[in-house]
Amino acid sequence: MPHPFRFSVQSFSADSGDEWRERARKAEGLGFSALHLADHILGPGPALEATNHPLQTLAAVPAIAVAAEATSTLKVGCRVFCIDYRPAAVLAKEAATLDLLSGGRLELGLGAGWLAGEYEAIGLDFDPAPVRISRLAETVAFMKAHFAPGQIDVKGDHINISGYEAAPQPIQKPHPPIMIGGGGKRVLSLAAREADIVSLNFNNQSGVIGPDGVKTGTAEETANKVGWIRDAAGDRFDDLELEIAAYFAFIGEGQGAVAEGMAGAFGITPDEMRAHPHALFGSVDEIVEELQRRREAFGISYVSVGAEVMDAFAPVVAKLAGS
Repeated sequence: MPHPFRFSVQSFSADSGDEWRERARKAEGLGFSALHLADHILGPGPALEATNHPLQTLAAVPAIAVAAEATSTLKVGCRVFCIDYRPAAVLAKEAATLDLLSGGRLELGLGAGWLAGEYEAIGLDFDPAPVRISRLAETVAFMKAHFAPGQIDVKGDHINISGYEAAPQPIQKPHPPIMIGGGGKRVLSLAAREADIVSLNFNNQSGVIGPDGVKTGTAEETANKVGWIRDAAGDRFDDLELEIAAYFAFIGEGQGAVAEGMAGAFGITPDEMRAHPHALFGSVDEIVEELQRRREAFGISYVSVGAEVMDAFAPVVAKLAGS
């Protein structure tokens, strides 16, 4: 049986606390399952401009806490925390606290990090991908140990933490749902073995946002990624929830010209753009039909959209959420 549809809003910025709280309440009221942030640090300037990444004004952890306080059922989290931006023990304690204070509504997204220019700008070494993914694997194992009762004793190449019992304990047991995101075979195989939610993304090995990444997210490439996940997951594949972000969402009649223009910009065909799993073009009914088709083809049941299209996308949520 396919997983029922769930939908989340991803939002990076707000001009005030009142605006942020209202956005969280609106997402909850419109039937979205969750509100997610990303985990980026850079403010405006040449370092951010070189990455092509949008500005994120809000720090993830306090913004998650405020969104949880403003709502009662909305799941909250980060899609995804970069594990290199905080010591693992600090992130684990913050995550457990967020789960406790939200009444068990945290979705814990974890990623190996990818935005090379951000690492450089804030003075962090940007290790090769195999090293970062190995560190992610150890971080996931540590998180599970941290969220379990008893003394922590985790020793590895990257993480060596022992001699205490974690406090607080999260409400969700055995731990908050863990989402692992990425676009390469190694990280998706790790997600298949260890995560509850696998977040399909571009392969961002270039370290910047651009056409090369978009080309790694086509329908053909997504099918390959799902194959890697299936192979690595084995018997647990049916239990995994597959999530994807529709970074390019244009809801309404007559969106064909938009798709064609974007196809040219990214160097793919219009047909590839229209079928791109990270894009949605068309009327509400057309998008509903396309999402159902994609769930059948790929098993993707959890879809994230940007806050800027939350209102336009709400009728899709009303038709599909929980079905």
